[in-house]
Amino acid sequence: MFHNIVMKAVLAGGTGFVGSALIEALLGRGDAVVLLTRDPARSQLRWKGRVDSRLWNGRDPGPWVMALDGADAVVNLVGENVAGARWTPERKLALIKSRIDSTRALLAAMARARQRPMVLVNASAVGYYGAAPKGECAEDAPQGSDFLSALCGQWEREARAADKLEVRAVLARFGVVLGAKGGALARMLPPFKLGLGGPLGSGLQPFPWIHIDDAVGAILFAVADARLSGPVNLTAPEARTNAQFAKALGRALRRPALLPAPEFALKLVFGEMASLLLGGQRAAPRKLLKLGYKFRQPTLDGALACLLGGRGA
Repeated sequence: MFHNIVMKAVLAGGTGFVGSALIEALLGRGDAVVLLTRDPARSQLRWKGRVDSRLWNGRDPGPWVMALDGADAVVNLVGENVAGARWTPERKLALIKSRIDSTRALLAAMARARQRPMVLVNASAVGYYGAAPKGECAEDAPQGSDFLSALCGQWEREARAADKLEVRAVLARFGVVLGAKGGALARMLPPFKLGLGGPLGSGLQPFPWIHIDDAVGAILFAVADARLSGPVNLTAPEARTNAQFAKALGRALRRPALLPAPEFALKLVFGEMASLLLGGQRAAPRKLLKLGYKFRQPTLDGALACLLGGRGA
């Protein structure tokens, strides 16, 4: 494990919601951070020179490859936003290529390194399990059969190539990450603040969630604990349905949350992408709990109170 030493971590996709929070945590511990980014100048300005920013387009090799030599850990969060646009054939291809191309490039760079990283934490999602409204999906649950399942499965297979390089591969299957500075919660707040929020579809679908502090904490835990490898659910231990989440968010904001979004309307607006909203899985963090990870925000009410305290007034 890494204790009381400065670690060198290489981040790809580190300018997004989760990546930015992870960089803050790493810098707060005194770790050295190398950020692979399309805009090094902007990143240098944002992080005030505390981060070593290297130019990378998320696909091709270049001088950035040298940054992986001697790194302790690589965290790959690169990927087009699955909820960013309707899933046209062109959009699906972009979602696939952004993930596969970046992962392959990172693995090729690791293969060339004289001193390879000890661990690769590669993002994935609980969408791997597909729509699973009943039962619990631990990390050994089978893969689903929809587009998002196939996307996650292909992404994870690429990352598993790290095993052949004797680099420990952790496949971080994220649930919905809740944070005050971005992500899904920021998009939900405007209608809920107006009292126009409510459950999606039937509201009975599971809502796998995790507080941003625990998303970051679990990544750092995965980097540090050599016992952790393969798929890991990054979700909170408390199970909630979509309707229960809507009610809890309304309660935190002191607003009603009674207006449902009908299934037919969501499908009309979003097409196939509506499966993101209408499906769900009770993805349990079995591995994290078994190995002793202590959740900072294990309950939804506590997490929302932490994030939204005072906003309902």
